Amino acid sequence: MLDRDLATLYDVETRVLNQAVKRNEKRFPNDFMFELTREEIMRVSQFVIPSGTPDIKYSNRVFAFTEQGVAMLSGVLKSPRAAEVNIARMPPFIKSEK
Repeated sequence: MLDRDLATLYDVETRVLNQAVKRNEKRFPNDFMFELTREEIMRVSQFVIPSGTPDIKYSNRVFAFTEQGVAMLSGVLKSPRAAEVNIARMPPFIKSEK
């Protein structure tokens, strides 16, 4: 998922999300997140419809997060919504252990 989409999910600004990641760099190895190249950003912008946010093609940096990165974000963001998302992620894991 892209940083801007996750920021919406976690109810924070994209810059706040990216600042939290930067403060916790060691928790986000390359298999948790990566930065899109300019070419990738332009390719994605052809399929993404802006929803009140600036068009992705004008973004200098765009980060994409894997499933593990999304899970880690729930732990490093300090918003009430991040806590809710983190809690909501747990039931599938609990069910699979039974």
